[in-house]
This record gives sequence, C-alpha cells and structure tokens, in this order.
Amino acid sequence: MRQVALYVCVLLLLASASQGQGIGRGGAADSAVARKPVKLSRKERRELARSASQVSVAPKVAALSPKEREMGEALFVDGVKYVILEDYPKALERLLKAYTLMPDNPAVNYKLAEANLLSGNLRDATGYAESAVRLDGKNPYYYLLLAQAQASQKQYEAATTTYASLVREVPNSGNYLFQLADLYLAQNKLPEALATLDKAQQQFGAMDEISFKKQQIYLRQNNLPLALKEGENLIAANPTEPRYVLAQAEMYAANNRLPDAIRVAQQALRLDPDNPQARLILADVYRQQNQPAEVEKELRLAFQNPSLDIDQEVRIIVGYLKQLPDEKYNALTLDLAAAAVRSHPKEAKAYSIAGDVQTLTGKKREARDTYLRALKYDNSKYQLWQQVVVLDAELNQTDSLLVHSDRALELFPNQAPLWFYNGVGHLLKKQPQRAVQALEHGRKLALANTELLGQFDAQLGDAYQELKDYTKSDAAYDAALANDPNNYGVLNNYSYYLSLRNEKLDKAKEMSGRTVKQFPDNDTYLDTYAWVLYKQKDYAGARQNLERALKTTKDASILEHYGDVLWQLGDHPGAVAAWQRARKAGPGTSPLLDRKIKEQKLYE
Repeated sequence: MRQVALYVCVLLLLASASQGQGIGRGGAADSAVARKPVKLSRKERRELARSASQVSVAPKVAALSPKEREMGEALFVDGVKYVILEDYPKALERLLKAYTLMPDNPAVNYKLAEANLLSGNLRDATGYAESAVRLDGKNPYYYLLLAQAQASQKQYEAATTTYASLVREVPNSGNYLFQLADLYLAQNKLPEALATLDKAQQQFGAMDEISFKKQQIYLRQNNLPLALKEGENLIAANPTEPRYVLAQAEMYAANNRLPDAIRVAQQALRLDPDNPQARLILADVYRQQNQPAEVEKELRLAFQNPSLDIDQEVRIIVGYLKQLPDEKYNALTLDLAAAAVRSHPKEAKAYSIAGDVQTLTGKKREARDTYLRALKYDNSKYQLWQQVVVLDAELNQTDSLLVHSDRALELFPNQAPLWFYNGVGHLLKKQPQRAVQALEHGRKLALANTELLGQFDAQLGDAYQELKDYTKSDAAYDAALANDPNNYGVLNNYSYYLSLRNEKLDKAKEMSGRTVKQFPDNDTYLDTYAWVLYKQKDYAGARQNLERALKTTKDASILEHYGDVLWQLGDHPGAVAAWQRARKAGPGTSPLLDRKIKEQKLYE
C-alpha cells in the first residue's frame, strides 16, 4: 500500500509541476540540503555523463502519447523513490530516461538537479536547477536548490544573484531577504547588505535580527554613531533584556567611551544585579582607568556567580598567570582560582588552572593535590600528570612519585619524561636496577631531545654507580658532559664517585675544581673537592675547603670528613671531637664512624 500511495503522490506532484506549479513545496529542497552528498565511483560517473550527453541533445517532445506519458511518469516515480533511498545511480538512470520524454518538465529537471547535487556532481546539478528555474520561475525551492549548487562551488556571486531573483520573482518570499543579506556580508558587500536589510525592515517592521545585523555592518564600516543608534533601538525594543544592554556597554568600552560603558553596564545590573558579564565589563573599564581596587572588587563579584562560564574564568586567570609570582596579584589570583573551583566543582579545567596558580605562588603541596583532583575528572591530559610527578619529585615524596608515574605511564607509555621521573623515584628508593630499566627505556624515547637526553645520562651515571657497574657509570657521565659540559651536578657527582674509587683523581680534581670555582660557597661542592684533595693526600687543601663548607652547614658527612682530615694532619683530639659532632648531627655518616670514636683511630 505504501508504494501505491507514493506513486499517486508523485504523479500529483508531477502534474502540478508540468502546469507551472512546481513540485517539492514544503521541504523537497530541504532534503537535498540536509542529506550529505555521496560521491559516485569513476565508472558510475562515466556512465551517467554518457547518458547526460545523450539526453542533452534530445529534441523537445511536442506532445506525448498516453503510453509515453504513463512511461515518463513511471520513470519519474521510480527515480524519486531511488533518491529517497539514496541510491543515486539508479535514481539518475530513471530520471534521465524520464527527461528524454519530458525535457521541459520543471519537476524532472529539479529532481535531476537534486540527485546530481546529492551525488556530488555539482556542475550538472547547477545546469538542471537553472532549467527548473527557467521553466517555473515562481517555485522558491528551485531557486534554493540552484543557490545551494552554486554556493557549493564557491560561486557566491551567482548564488547571490539567484537569491535576488527569488526575492524579486516569487511572491511572498521576503523571508529570504535575510539569507540574501548574509550572502552580501560574506562577500563584504556592505552597502548591498544594508539595502537588503532595509527592505526586510520595510516588509517586516522593526526586528531584533535586523537591528543586530545592521549594527554589525556599521561596526565593520567604522560607523560608531549608527552602530550605537542600532544598539539603543535594540534596548528600547527589549527594555527588560540585559544582553542588549551588555552588548551596548561592551561597544562603548571597546571604543574608549568609558563613562558611557560604566553607565550602561550599571543599567544592566539594575535589570540583573548578579549578572557576571556586567561585572566583567566594569572590571575592564576600571582597568583602563587604572583603578585596581575597583577591578578586584568587580572580578570577585563576577566569579562568585556560578553561571560565569568556566572557559571565560580560565581566560581571565591565565591573564594573571603571566604576572605571577607578584605580591600585587598573588592573593587576587589565588582567590579567583578558588572561586572557579567552588563554582565548577566537577570541572577539571577549574582544578587545573588553580594548580597552575598555586605552583607559581610557591604552594607546591597544595598544587600537587589540586592537580590530582583535576585528574579525577579528566585523566587524559598528559600535562597534568607531568605536573604531578614533577611536584612529587620537588617535594621529595618518593612513594607518591612512583605511584603517580606508574599510573601515568599506563596512559602515556611513550612519554620519555614520565620514564625519567619513574627512574628517579626508583633511584631514590635505593632500587638501582629498576631505575636503570626505566631510565634506559625512557632514554630511547628521548633521542631527539638533547637536553632531556643529558638528564637521562646524568641519572644513569648515578644508577650504574649504585650497581657498581663503573664502566657504564663513567660512560653515562661522559655522555651527559658531552651534551652539557657545564652540568655542575654531574661534574660534582662524577668527581666524588671517582674519589671514592680512588680512580682518575686528576680528572676528578679538574671537574670538582671547576664546580667550586662557579659555586664557591656551596658546601656540598666544597666537600667533594676537599675529598678529592684528601685522596691525593693534599690534607691542608682538604682542611681549607672543609672549613669553608662548615661555615654554612653542620652536615654529618662533612663533619666526619673534617675529622678524617684532622687525623691525617696529626690533630687526633680535634679529629675525635669532629667525629663526635658528626654522630650528633644525624644520618649521612659512614658505617665506620662509631668504631672511629670508640677506638679513637682513623679507619677507611
């Protein structure tokens, strides 16, 4: 029954179209607009092109016999069916045959245009649509299909001409003036767009859409007075609508009419006392007037409103991030970030930006925890994971560093920095073998980043030293220094470990000496240099550098080293006293310290 109904319906449409009434009123063109074009294969295109070339020269049929008319109508119905089923090759085959019988039927031309448009054959779609318009110049859908085919080929002038013809030729088609105005705007034909909107206004009276579009045109023409006048018209027509008042205030602010901007923004607040956009406009105006206290006040009031969009809040806070850390802005930025979190408690962006603010203002522990809350709502952001593990490392929270880097690596196994921090965590946990595994794997991922590669080599030097694989340790240190000869951390560690092994002491002295020269007050570097000198039996030089170090530290290991040096210099009571102070100072001493104190004798 459905097929019979469709057949009867299409026959009625065909008959009305052949009499100049058109077909598809009420949505036939809309179907072409809504459906996505389907590209035909090259073979299908060749076959259809051959058929089209044959029908293009077909003579006009003066009169059809009843049998021919019935055949043409059946082919047309079949073609329409296949268009609905989106089988465009079959649809075009049937419609082209119908066209050979009824080339002057606008409905047939229209359906051919639609089928070609939907199958991606834009040139033929344009040709058949032009024929449909020529055969029935009163059907708006024929113009719309033609304009769509032209616009799809970026023939905007032609599409504009088609819309202009539609408005001119088809009765009661004034509603298409708005699309025509948009086409003029797209081509930057501002006078034509204004003239078209004036026609729409004459036909439909004052409308918000018309005033708004005219206002945008006046702004593009740098005609501020007329743009403001249209804004006043919008406000007058919508006295209880804050958005038009706000748009007017923004226009005043953007054009340095600051008192007017304040006046109109306050007008919006009388309509909606909690409106955050009005507060932001006022904050911007006060910023231009260099009134920081008023800026703060308005921003805080705006951020108190949960309706303020999170993206807008983030943009404002990002503006302050560039100023941090700065005592003038720290408190305000922290408060705004906290307000964003309160207003959007399940929004990862709020926690992320708050973590950034806390990081830059030195609140590292709070920042790490805030980033973790962001990851609770969105764990897909690698940058957040990286921030977390970096802060774990800076806070010396080794267990957290390993937990978080392991979780991050499950999501981002190809990110070299995560492997680096995972390796550092294992190294800090005295798990050098696992550290080497993580660091060697990450190093392979960092080959294109020389700076990061140097950091991997530095940590691998430490890890292999712990494993007593001194050949690999030295090679890693040498690679790190080849990448950055002034890596003072590597210079210090490398020279210290060489001194412990009593190997390459001249090289150790040169590296440690460079480090101390650059950082003459660093107690750790002074201790290393002193210990290299000690190993070279330069006890006086060692004593001098250790006494410099002890001016700034009471580190247990440095005190123990000082005692060893004093013993070698013959000051045995001074040595024992230094060892005793080392035991009281805390951990970091050698396992031999208690024996040295008990027996009052140097053991190495």
